[in-house]
Amino acid sequence: MLSVVIPARDEEGCIVETLSVLTSTLRAGIIPHEIIVVDDGSKDNTRDRVLSMSAMDKSIQLVDNVGRRGFGMAIRAGLRHATGEAIAITMADGSDSAQDMVTYYREFSKNHCCVFGSRFIRGSKVLDYPLHKLIINRIANWFIRVLFGLRYNDITNAFKCYSREAIEHMEPLISPHFNLTVEMPLKAIVRGFPYTIVPITWTNRKTGVSKLKLKEMGSRYLFIVLYLWLEKYLARGDYKRGTQEEAAGKAADHV
Repeated sequence: MLSVVIPARDEEGCIVETLSVLTSTLRAGIIPHEIIVVDDGSKDNTRDRVLSMSAMDKSIQLVDNVGRRGFGMAIRAGLRHATGEAIAITMADGSDSAQDMVTYYREFSKNHCCVFGSRFIRGSKVLDYPLHKLIINRIANWFIRVLFGLRYNDITNAFKCYSREAIEHMEPLISPHFNLTVEMPLKAIVRGFPYTIVPITWTNRKTGVSKLKLKEMGSRYLFIVLYLWLEKYLARGDYKRGTQEEAAGKAADHV
């Protein structure tokens, strides 16, 4: 089953359309799924609109982020409720393509541990990306690629799919804000989980306001990037998937 986690705060203008398109697309693709919308303290009618849709469609669940607020905290709350073997994160504003979610699921079914989309490879499409954000995005992703020696060029995008095992090996997740979008894929990569890359489509939101504040997030992104760089090069593989499995096997043999 595919679990889709959607963090949402003050998204009354788009959440119904986002959920409607996503559920109809997943059903057309005959994909067993659950959709977990995490309300992150909305002050508008987001919560009521999700509840109304949930009453008509049992695949939609509403979860309240009752603790500390923040994009990352909302996702972490959603992950705790996810029951699928494939777990995808997507945005409430409809910027991510529902059809790409089907592609993620198909690729995951080929025994890929992680499926990462890129908005900047052949076959991808980006519509109405604000120029200043695009420039900052490209610089940030270039920095991460060089630092970690990656071929993947869209680490900062939240829209990704992970196996349950990969997410369990990421714990503890520590990012409370948008820097979780960097922590999760880098932890999966650094800890030894293979991934495949597919082209995706991204469209700028039509309603509402983006919650990402670049001036506030710069230092937080840098912290998590350097934190995982230190793990990659100084932890001697202590957290890597293979190392953990080998250690467990040796312990079992000893017993």
